Amino acid sequence: MRNFADKNEEIKKQAGADMAIMLDSWKRRRKRLRIYRGCLLVALFLSCAALGGTGYYYIDSSIPSTIYVRAGEEQSFHLGVPAKAEIISVGRQGTSNIPKDAITIDLNQPVKMRAGGLEQYQMEVRLFGFLPFKQVGIQVVEDKELIPVGVPVGIYVKTDGILVVGEGEFLNEAGVKCSPSKYILKSGDYIKKLNGEAVSKKDEFIESIENCGGREIVLTVERNGESMEVKIQPVRNQNGKYKIGAWVRDNAQGVGTMTYIDAEGNFGALGHGINDLDTSTIMNLDDGTLYQTEIVDIRKGTSGNPGEMTGLIVYSNDRILGDITENSERGIFGSCNQKALGLATREPLPIAFKQEIKKGAAQILCTVNDSTDYYDVEITALHLDHDNVNRGIELKITDSELLQLTGGIVQGMSGAPIIQEGKLIGAVTHVLVNDPTKGYGIFIENMLEKN
Repeated sequence: MRNFADKNEEIKKQAGADMAIMLDSWKRRRKRLRIYRGCLLVALFLSCAALGGTGYYYIDSSIPSTIYVRAGEEQSFHLGVPAKAEIISVGRQGTSNIPKDAITIDLNQPVKMRAGGLEQYQMEVRLFGFLPFKQVGIQVVEDKELIPVGVPVGIYVKTDGILVVGEGEFLNEAGVKCSPSKYILKSGDYIKKLNGEAVSKKDEFIESIENCGGREIVLTVERNGESMEVKIQPVRNQNGKYKIGAWVRDNAQGVGTMTYIDAEGNFGALGHGINDLDTSTIMNLDDGTLYQTEIVDIRKGTSGNPGEMTGLIVYSNDRILGDITENSERGIFGSCNQKALGLATREPLPIAFKQEIKKGAAQILCTVNDSTDYYDVEITALHLDHDNVNRGIELKITDSELLQLTGGIVQGMSGAPIIQEGKLIGAVTHVLVNDPTKGYGIFIENMLEKN
């Protein structure tokens, strides 16, 4: 009888243990299910956020911040976005001239517009007709024609001050590494004065430090647009010369392509600014000169290795083409001399505004042989309000002859005019490193908005 009771008790314990195991297994499965559901919800949320972000970016890039229209000419544009907009007049140069009733347009449909005078308008864009999205300026301008050039030019620019490209170490008289300018000067600084005296030439600046006699020097430095004074104690190196341990530069040279010459004899080139190779910042320009150049060699571009056009630049007065007066993210600009005006051998072309450009066939004008010729390209995408002003046009080289000669877009081709349907629409600016047949361009209206 006792054995039976013990057996029964053992069965109960085993059943309880089995039940506990089943309950524990059920709890674990339930916990895994909750985690799985949580992961699905997070993934769904992230997917929706990504989809929303992509949609926002697409719509934003499809609506330019400024729309230019020609005075006295009926024009149409089709942005193709799910939005409505109200247009109000703000008169000339911001003067108040707002009518009581604004004009409402549907941006998902083709829009026709005609403006008589050089007025300015404001367009309030609302997504789906009710969600405030952005403001767009509409400016009425006179029609403009530019001569496309497409000729390579040699570029020499002088910095406004001495550019600091980095700090370095050297051995002092005791053989110990030192860097007096470390934590005082920064890459990208412009040294304007040394002990109150203006400096503009690197060699003279270095010589002044070497002859300082070991006395502390005061540098007037421009950093991020603000002027400041810093003190540095030069140290004598093992050759007995005083140094501050800073790498500096006062000029830059290169080869690019002239984009256009206007009716007043002014030029635009490159489509992007001249950046310092070490600091990656646009160089502050003191003055610059444009030189005639000849292409002596072309290294074809391959995937991962951009090609390059090598130009021969002779820095002599009889080779000067003009003065560079501005270096900005939209390109370099200045005035031509008579020699440069002789390069303007083609007929002037009207310009096309952003909203007039279409995806599809186009041409670029450039010099890769002994002559300047048109080569076929395809406009593959347009970013009408892209943050980077010189990457608004995506293009692909389709011309077999150009591909044979260069492999696609190469360094030195920056500034090559882009033409579509008889209008100048922009200039080549960048190449895709992993595919030299593809690259970017700047809208011509952005080049003309130079600061």
